Amino acid sequence: MLVVENKGGAIALMLAALFFIGTFGAILTLLERRGRLPQHTFLDYSITNLLAAVIIAFAFGQAGESKPGQPNFFTQLTEIHDNWPSVLFAMAGGIFLGLGNLIAQYAWAFAGLTVTNIICSSMTVVIGTTMNYFLDGRINRAEILFPGVACFLVAVFLGAAVHSSNAKDNEQKLNIAKSQGIELSSDTAGRGTVLPDPEEPKKNFDSEDSNFVSQAKPGTAEFIVAIEKRRSIKVFGSSMLFGLGLIFIAGSCFSLFAPAINLATNDQWHTLKRKGTPHLVVYTAFFYFSLSCFVLGIGLNLLFLYRPMVGVPASTFGAYLRDWNGRQWALLAGLLCGFGNGFQFMAGQAAGYAAADAVQALPLVSTAWAVILFGEYRRSSRKTYLLLAAMLLMFIIAVAVLMDSAGHRKT
Repeated sequence: MLVVENKGGAIALMLAALFFIGTFGAILTLLERRGRLPQHTFLDYSITNLLAAVIIAFAFGQAGESKPGQPNFFTQLTEIHDNWPSVLFAMAGGIFLGLGNLIAQYAWAFAGLTVTNIICSSMTVVIGTTMNYFLDGRINRAEILFPGVACFLVAVFLGAAVHSSNAKDNEQKLNIAKSQGIELSSDTAGRGTVLPDPEEPKKNFDSEDSNFVSQAKPGTAEFIVAIEKRRSIKVFGSSMLFGLGLIFIAGSCFSLFAPAINLATNDQWHTLKRKGTPHLVVYTAFFYFSLSCFVLGIGLNLLFLYRPMVGVPASTFGAYLRDWNGRQWALLAGLLCGFGNGFQFMAGQAAGYAAADAVQALPLVSTAWAVILFGEYRRSSRKTYLLLAAMLLMFIIAVAVLMDSAGHRKT
């Protein structure tokens, strides 16, 4: 079994996890903005998210011979009669993450990719990192760790200011557009995805409506309206409080999944009653974690096919199977999230889960994708740009400080 034991390796895993987790949400948002049903996307995502855990378990958890107290992946799977309390903690963590990602998929539509990730990440750091610090026996240096947490809090306020300033910029653009006679419709039919007709030939996802937004320049009112007409989740006329409510529920779920994995792998609450029972190795814990996440994601989204939320069109399982438009991107998103979470847990087991929460600086990555893919903050005011730069700088400082607080687990 491959075990990461040095600080350098842990930091490399954190950086990879930061990029992967910051990217997968941008891909899911891109699919929704192109009109793909979120139920279809999340079903595809759930499959490859589990596949990533299986690959990590086989590649790292089964590599080499077992070590004392650290059995290989297959060996530990047969010991569930002894380590089932830890298995339950790992599966609870998967449920928290699955719910968080599912809710965040809708929050990204209602509140935007950047502000959603900023608030969720900061809640995760403030709540989850504090919990992990004490669960890990304070192996991380508090004099460095908690200033890093404070930097995240500062970044939150800057992020809120960015969102407020950008929203005012967009409102001015839309008011000017309305005065020029452009219709701002909240019609849920629009150009969103509807239940496909099996007799109708499929268009290529990447070329469908290729001229729909190409004529509008990013950052203009026309561009904002064009995106709204094509997306599958309609947000015009919706309450901002609804979006914020989704964000805080998702953030609460995200705050708990890493502490659950910490308890599963280190048994700080001494739930393993049989003397000599090895703790779950990180690869076994991650497998059970991803398995419960998969079951939850598949089960809920099969239900949402027939009983969708927030005005999303209904679908069927047959329609999902036939929907290959954008499927490759949804599958890629699942792999990125799966490997990102796996790398975060591997780093946390080596250097402390509190330090591994440095990956919650993912708004650095998601904001970059928001600008590149979605045209966010294009043609905004100078005030918005200054606030955006300050927010990104604070996140860079925060992630550097949290990584520097990394300790070394003795067992």
